[in-house]
Amino acid sequence: MDFVKLKETDYNTMNINEALLKRKSVRAFLDKKVDDSLIFEILNCARYTPSGTNTQPWEVAVVRGHTKSLLDEQLTHAFKSNTPQHPDYNYYPKEFNADFKRRRIECGLALYSTLGITRENKELRLKQWAQNYTAFGAPVVLYIFTDKLIDKGSFMDCGMFIQSIMLMAEHLGLASCPQAALAEYPDIVRKQLNYPQDKLLLCGIAIGYEDTDAIINNYRTSREDVNTFTRFFD
Repeated sequence: MDFVKLKETDYNTMNINEALLKRKSVRAFLDKKVDDSLIFEILNCARYTPSGTNTQPWEVAVVRGHTKSLLDEQLTHAFKSNTPQHPDYNYYPKEFNADFKRRRIECGLALYSTLGITRENKELRLKQWAQNYTAFGAPVVLYIFTDKLIDKGSFMDCGMFIQSIMLMAEHLGLASCPQAALAEYPDIVRKQLNYPQDKLLLCGIAIGYEDTDAIINNYRTSREDVNTFTRFFD
């Protein structure tokens, strides 16, 4: 596939601190095509992410159009039919400490209160959660794979790669949402995309143009003050 190299004028003027502060997990996207040249440019820059001994352990499946529609349908059906989830790795610990639990609860409350969904309204909460499996209507999903033989260090490498993707997307005027939910049924994704069993599915990243009129995109999570997680030593 041929791609057009973007000119400097195609970029937003944005410093790295602005990209870090502006980036957020967007959960409603416009029905607007993302040009392949933008996706190529994102990945062309993200490939310079550092990795231990330059292993570059990531692989990317760019999914859109008919293939995305098929995956959306299959993943949504798996969720709604209570198909057991069997991700390739444990994203969360088996037990949360007090701080993790507090932040997790605050995150959920902020999301559902923004939408006016009460804790008791399980039907609406499940309906909202189901939106995960269509990547919230984003036109493009980047499924991030790696080899099952990797160990924890390569997970760190892939995490930096994912952040590079999201910051480049922000730089190019696109919105994103990293989604562990899209890796809850890895066999469905591997089968549809014809990836072998020895490839581990890390996550999906929704990519598109933010629907700024959607109330859900007003939702932002809080961050701890630097002094709460940092110690200085001389």
